Amino acid sequence: MKQNQTIITYFIIKGISDVPQLQAPIFVLVLLIYLIVLVGNMSLLLLVCLETHLHTPMYFFLANLSVVDMTSSTVTLHRILLTFLTGDNMVVYLACMVQFYVFASLSGHGLFILTAMSYDRYVAICRPLNYNIIMNFKICLLLASFCWIFGFLQVVPFVWLVSKISCFSTNVIDHFCCDIVPFMEIACSDITILERLSDIQGLIVYTLIPFLLILMSYIFIIITIVKIRSSIGRRKAFYTCSSHLTVIVLLYTMLIFQYSLPSDSIGSKKLYSLFNTAIVPMLNPLIYSLKNKDVKTAFRRRIGKCKANAYCCVTAGSVIRWKKKNLSCNIFLSQ
Repeated sequence: MKQNQTIITYFIIKGISDVPQLQAPIFVLVLLIYLIVLVGNMSLLLLVCLETHLHTPMYFFLANLSVVDMTSSTVTLHRILLTFLTGDNMVVYLACMVQFYVFASLSGHGLFILTAMSYDRYVAICRPLNYNIIMNFKICLLLASFCWIFGFLQVVPFVWLVSKISCFSTNVIDHFCCDIVPFMEIACSDITILERLSDIQGLIVYTLIPFLLILMSYIFIIITIVKIRSSIGRRKAFYTCSSHLTVIVLLYTMLIFQYSLPSDSIGSKKLYSLFNTAIVPMLNPLIYSLKNKDVKTAFRRRIGKCKANAYCCVTAGSVIRWKKKNLSCNIFLSQ
């Protein structure tokens, strides 16, 4: 009992797997996924910032989503990479709390941003004539600010309750990051309030409210698309929200599988959690790039400009070298 009530100063993160033979393949896979997440989301973010025709509400929210994906992946995956490189899987208590707070906040924020994007698609398809009036810059900034502020504030009660846990059965966390579920699994003090708040928050705030708002938006979108007489118009209207709908279906499918698993299937839960924190951020820029003509056009334009600039630099360098060579020849002949 005295050992259980000893103040925890650090936690040991077990990671995805504790089998020694799997550490190198896991490191390579996670590093590859992380690099794709950074390159894909950073490229999409730069395109939105540099291309003026992408300065619209849809791409404004998409840029916010890219920031969330890069940050959440960095917060969670860096521990796996550092553990393999240094061999140290120990995390101090304060750092673990910070990781839990940032990761939980960004997870909620991503769902809120997707909800705001669904409202943007609703206005674009159902009320196209008033789109620029309704989705003006002020409204978009307010929606994005609300998602960021609410995302970080709603996690504060959880962090406070976790910090009040006075007894842990062990300091070993069977996960690849500090999260609320592993904390509750190793807690040996009364966590009834934390469990109830977690259930309410996870079911209502994280899942039910965003899902219902997204569902309502797409019900009105489908009704509007059905009323369009032209098949080309229906196809175009559906195409404008196909990328967002693909991401929503993918994310909620993984959430359903993750939270419907029995409590003893820790390995499966870790895999689904890894999918949500790494694979989905990796697929988001690919989905929005491959299924979006504006993004593909902007990407080709930027590639063309880079090639043109590179060609100009090479040509200018050749001309300068040619002039220097001729000047040297003229000086030699004059002498």
